[in-house]
This record gives sequence, C-alpha cells and structure tokens, in this order.
Amino acid sequence: MSLRPVYGHEPLLSRLEGALTSGRFPQATLFVGPAGVGKQRLAVWVAQGLLCDRGPGAPCGACDSCRRVLGLNHPDLHWFVPVVRPKTGDQDKQVDEVEALLAEAMAARRADPLYGPPEPMASHPLASIRLLQRRVNLRPFAGARKVLILGNAERLVVQEASQEAANALLKVLEEPPDDTFMILTAREARALLPTIRSRLVPVRIGGVGDEAVRRFLQTELDPAPRGAALEQRVLLAQGSIGRALAAGGQGDSAEKAAQRLLDAVGGGPSRWAAAALAQAPWAARGDFTASLDALALRLRDGAAKEALASPERLRRRLAALQAVERIRTEAQGNANPQLALAVLASDLENLA
Repeated sequence: MSLRPVYGHEPLLSRLEGALTSGRFPQATLFVGPAGVGKQRLAVWVAQGLLCDRGPGAPCGACDSCRRVLGLNHPDLHWFVPVVRPKTGDQDKQVDEVEALLAEAMAARRADPLYGPPEPMASHPLASIRLLQRRVNLRPFAGARKVLILGNAERLVVQEASQEAANALLKVLEEPPDDTFMILTAREARALLPTIRSRLVPVRIGGVGDEAVRRFLQTELDPAPRGAALEQRVLLAQGSIGRALAAGGQGDSAEKAAQRLLDAVGGGPSRWAAAALAQAPWAARGDFTASLDALALRLRDGAAKEALASPERLRRRLAALQAVERIRTEAQGNANPQLALAVLASDLENLA
C-alpha cells in the first residue's frame, strides 16, 4: 500500500514547493511541531519532490520515483524511526540489527500506512546513527540525490558512556555531501542538543484545522465515522490527524475516565490517590492519553462558558488546562501514567 495523501498544510506546501523549485531547499532541516500533525508525512512529501523524475518541485505523483517514494521502496529514500535498542554487544552486529529493525518498521508502514507513534522505549541508539552515516556516504542509486529522514529526533540517544552518537550526527550535519538532504522531525526544538539545532533550518509545522481532519476521517477510514462520533473525534483531534486516529474507538471510555478523575479530585487526596494507583502503569498508555484529551476538551468548553461570567474561575480553568497539556506531553515520553495522574490530580485539586 502507499502512504495517504497530505491533508491540510496548504500554505506550508506552497512555501516548500517554492523552495524546492528554486533550488533553495536547505540540506539540513528540522520539522518541528506538536505530535500527530504530519511532520514525517510532510518530510516524505519533500523527499518525493526532491526525487521526482521531473526535477525538484512539487511531486508530480505519477512518475516512477514518486510512486516508489509513496510505496516506501525508493532506494534513495532512507527513513529512520525509533527502534528498540540492540541487544548484541558487537558494534557491527548492532548496526545490522538496527538495519533489520528499520526494514521491519518500513514493511509495517507499507502494510498499514496509518501508523501510530513509536513504542515508549524506542529510540535512535548509537547504532542507528552509525547506519545513518553509512547511508550518507552512499551514492544515489536511482537519481541525482538522496534523502534521509530522522523521525522523532527527540528520541536520539546522545550519550551512551560518551558523546559519540551526538558527535557522529554533528559531523554528518556539518559536512553533508552535495547530493544529500536530511530532514529531522521533533515535537520541540529544545529537545535536541543546541549544537545539533544550530546546524538545522527550522520549519514550524502547525495543526491542519478541523476541516482537514474531518476530510481525512471521512475519506481514509473504512468504515468512516459519521454524525456525533465523527464530530467528537474532530474535537478531540485539535487539528492533529494523529490524535484523531488515536481517538478511534476510545471516545466513550475516555469520557468516562475523565469524569472518574474529576470525581476523584472532588473527593480529596484519598480518592484521587486511589484513582492514580488504579491506572495501569504502562499497557494503557494510549487510553491514558485519550482520557487526558477528553479532560482537556471539557476544560476548554468550561473556559469558553466562564469567559465573561467569572474572570477568576476562567483563570483557574486555563491553569488546569495547562496542567493537563503538560502531563499529556510528558505521557508521550517515558512518564509513568500512575505518577503523572497523581501529579495532575494534585494540581487540579489546588485549582478547584
């Protein structure tokens, strides 16, 4: 199967097309923005434009190169995603193991292009950066250039008893071959080392808006959600197609979980502490995130209603919403959901 089309981002696509057509697209860029807004999909769109048989520009979508990029089988597209850390101690075997894991990840994305976030413990270990160095030094196989994408670059393991991983990536970024383009993606630029950030041209990626999310859900999902179920997922998505996908089938349970948390907060520390301990520590991470989305949606609705009625209550609502968003961001990493829920409940109790 091929990757799904890009939905939304029309002004950004126009700017990227202009840079590609004029030959001014940077060799090393950082696509930065919230989770699920399509940073890696946009990176693949740029790769398609750079490798298009008709020359750099907006991808034509019809040539052999464009089709192979969308099918994730173009020899000059190298897509690195977080993987589990190699188990072997031999450095060469570690690289081979990472190469096999990446091949499995691309095969999985070909089978199901609607891929989700990486596993919580997955990363870009030193072996991945060594493999990236090897790929950088290869000559393009099918055309005049090659493209390397390092998705979720905040997962880079920059220190494994030394700074070797970071130094290896820095060397690639400082002296990329003329035929090589590198695109890193991350939720926050500050999640990368300053020395790495300084060698990248940042490109801010925002949400796509409700209408693009709605079109995606109606066009790409089978069966497509309809009516109230569709609108609920659009609201929970907040302009992020990734969030819209994660919300599938979780709406009712997420609403109930959000209500249970609010009830527990109202019952005092003994109740919310028990609720935190009842949260599964790892396996329910997706459900936990969905419940935070439902809670944030409730707080936003409440803030809109209280905007004119009570400035003080509005201030508390907004502070509570910020607390939920902070915990949600931490939940995308390695935060323990039980501890995160306890911290959030304590914050909400203080704002009640």
